[in-house]
Amino acid sequence: MANVIIFGVMDTAELAHFYLTHDSEHEVAAFTVSREYMNGQTEFRGLPLVAFEDVETLFPPQEYKFFAPMTGRNMNRNRERIYLEAKAKGYEFISYISSKATLFGNQIGENCFILEDNTIQPFTTIGNNVVLWSGNHIGHHGQIKDHVFFTSHVVMSGHCVIEPYCFFGVNSTIRDFLHIAQGTLVGMASAIYKDTDEWGLYIGNPAKKLPKPSYEAY
Repeated sequence: MANVIIFGVMDTAELAHFYLTHDSEHEVAAFTVSREYMNGQTEFRGLPLVAFEDVETLFPPQEYKFFAPMTGRNMNRNRERIYLEAKAKGYEFISYISSKATLFGNQIGENCFILEDNTIQPFTTIGNNVVLWSGNHIGHHGQIKDHVFFTSHVVMSGHCVIEPYCFFGVNSTIRDFLHIAQGTLVGMASAIYKDTDEWGLYIGNPAKKLPKPSYEAY
């Protein structure tokens, strides 16, 4: 059991508080957000809200752990920045894995947010700072690297490698044995049949690469 500081005051942070409170051994002690976004607010969900710039003074990393379950904005790089800054402050991170997810002893990194009804098949590993929203199929003998976001009902077939900073829209599909390059964005209900290019934006079934790079779209 750990006392945890959650980054954020939006929906994802509120959901993290709910899941940790009702489906984990951890206890949420406080929330934190960058000072410019506090807007005079000092509480959230009945708990202290403190400036991220001061959090290590008020809640020292020797006594508290950290959780930053943020959205995939800026191709997961906003979440990566907070993750790295909190690590630089000395914090260790928890991961939340729903008791209603199905796993098979998979290796899973830190600051992961894995919600209900995910099936993660054997021999697949998951890196750090990964979000798997509800209801995904994560196939066998695969690898999901750091700073990746799966929305809901995504199918990743077996033997796939997902490089960092990728984002997968609702109901998207990835064929088996594919290499999904760094920064790939797969649109809602799109199907990937071939390896992707770095920072590519793919839409449709079969998916076609659009001229706009992913970081300009999301």
